[in-house]
Amino acid sequence: MKIAFYAPLKSPGHPVPSGDRLMARQIMAALDMAGHRVEVASTLRSFTPTPDPGPRLEIARQAEDEVMRLLVRWQSEPPPDLWFTYHPYYKTPDLIGPPIAARLGIPYVTAEASYSRRHDENGWRENQRLVADAVRLASVNLCFTERDRIGLSDAIADGRYAHFPPFIDTAPFKRSAPTSKARRLITVAMLRKGDKFDSYAMLARALDLIRDQEWSLTIVGDGPMRTEVRSLFSIFGESRIVWRGERSTGEIAEELATADLYVWPGCKEAYGLAYLEAQAAGLPVVAQATAGVPEVVVANKTGLLTPEGDVAAYAEAIAQLLNDHDRRRAMAEAAHDFVHHERSLTAASRRLETILRKYLGDTYYER
Repeated sequence: MKIAFYAPLKSPGHPVPSGDRLMARQIMAALDMAGHRVEVASTLRSFTPTPDPGPRLEIARQAEDEVMRLLVRWQSEPPPDLWFTYHPYYKTPDLIGPPIAARLGIPYVTAEASYSRRHDENGWRENQRLVADAVRLASVNLCFTERDRIGLSDAIADGRYAHFPPFIDTAPFKRSAPTSKARRLITVAMLRKGDKFDSYAMLARALDLIRDQEWSLTIVGDGPMRTEVRSLFSIFGESRIVWRGERSTGEIAEELATADLYVWPGCKEAYGLAYLEAQAAGLPVVAQATAGVPEVVVANKTGLLTPEGDVAAYAEAIAQLLNDHDRRRAMAEAAHDFVHHERSLTAASRRLETILRKYLGDTYYER
């Protein structure tokens, strides 16, 4: 099929690296691997940080222009067979795909749509309605987490939903081969305010509880809160913390390949592709059993998940795996196999093709 792809929050080609941009690119790659022709239909961002009507009206106007531009374009060339929208939610509703799908009479699909009733009372009711209308229109909504599926089905019972777990391209990640004496911890995350900073703060507090043990921590990432994050770890001195800054995927893979354990609390983490990358390199994970993290880390098999907000439990979990080489090694093997066999780009492409055929029908493919 010829597929028009759209990510209203952040286009796959957006200059700022993020999990959203990476996931969008990987979905496109999975569709391409299945034999489809995928094209980014629009780079318009529908994001507004507040529900104030002024910015929303301006984006709506721009979206109307985009709809007309695309419809005119597809009068002179073959139109798409399917519209695919990634990650519509209350701050970034899809204002382009639904009207185009209706005008062209083509199927509409979403991935990682989300809906939470609490935003209806915070000024976002109209945007929430737009998300709900798009979800109802979709031939299928691909849900990355059970949490998202429950939120959608609770509010939009007549939607069609399929489980499509997060995945990565495993090609760059080689199995780690650290020595049992290295005791090297690693984390990969942007240095920015909000949930990321909260996770860094929790990690620093947890490591302070086990500072009498032998370990070092490599931090890969950069961002506007670099000074504040560095301050959190200043209590450990320069010898224990290694700052790598922002790195490419290949460079991250090289760093992971020399580590023993991936540590990241994951405060309010949607799911976290970095967890999959670490496990693909054969690293056990220590994280919290919160939000979407259990979707990408298999508790007590590929890592340890501790109660949300329990710093002492988190510190104890790190210490357990540092001091139990055999268990850490077994988890490393399980983590590598889990991602390479179940959460690879190849596995995702097959799963996605199965879902599309189920909800669109083989006859649609054979037109």
